[in-house]
Amino acid sequence: MGLASPKHTCLKLEIPNKAHPGEKEQIFVKGTWFSSYFDLFITDGLQAWTCHASEEEVEERASQWDQPVSEYIDLGEKYLGLQQSGSLYGFDDAGTGHKRLSWTFEKEGTKLEWRWKCQPSPNSKKTTADILDFLMDANIRLSEEVVSKTQSFERLRVEAEKCLTQSEKLSKEKEEFESAIYAKFLGVLNSKKKKLRELRDKPSKQGTAVEEPVEEDTQSTDRTDTFDEGSDEEKSGEEVEKEDVCTSSKKDDVGTSKDVPFRRGRGRGRGRKRK
Repeated sequence: MGLASPKHTCLKLEIPNKAHPGEKEQIFVKGTWFSSYFDLFITDGLQAWTCHASEEEVEERASQWDQPVSEYIDLGEKYLGLQQSGSLYGFDDAGTGHKRLSWTFEKEGTKLEWRWKCQPSPNSKKTTADILDFLMDANIRLSEEVVSKTQSFERLRVEAEKCLTQSEKLSKEKEEFESAIYAKFLGVLNSKKKKLRELRDKPSKQGTAVEEPVEEDTQSTDRTDTFDEGSDEEKSGEEVEKEDVCTSSKKDDVGTSKDVPFRRGRGRGRGRKRK
């Protein structure tokens, strides 16, 4: 069973001209590829040929090369879709107006030849016109695709320029933002350093401030001691005075006690004198 939508190829093939050695002739080979068979349409602009490879023929050829049918079909599509530089193509007479299309390829180190016999087209003009129509349609599709790709490329180029401009703008803004942030960070860092220096110098100032009250305390202590000592001296002086007073009082008492008899004596004397 063939595929509903076959693949199509059309190759402008240059082959040696055996009638005029050293020259090349051009033919157009259009291929329609199904899953298990294919059709070929060939023209040189004047005459046309066709080849209809049936499923049985394709299967037989594939079995001769120990290939699956699908691989055999893919091989023909590859070599008739684009002329391979390492392959030798031919389009030779096969008698009674027939032509033999062939090309060479290598498989596992062995050189093989792929060839099929083509018969004259029953309507060369129609076959040639069909090939030209296909080429024109393909050219139109390719032109439209080229235009579409060009427009897409132009849109992408414009978008790329916009993106580049925006990227440069963002990069500039990023640099400005980083510069501003770094400046602020530097200000904060210097402020922190200043505070740290103040905190570091503060203990020394506190130490100096603490030492001064200690001297004052010492002086006050000395003064207190002096005051206390003075007080002690005063107290001792007062005690001495008290002792002196006591002593004097005692002496007075003693004197008084001594004077009493003396006075009495004196009184007595006086009394005696009175007598």
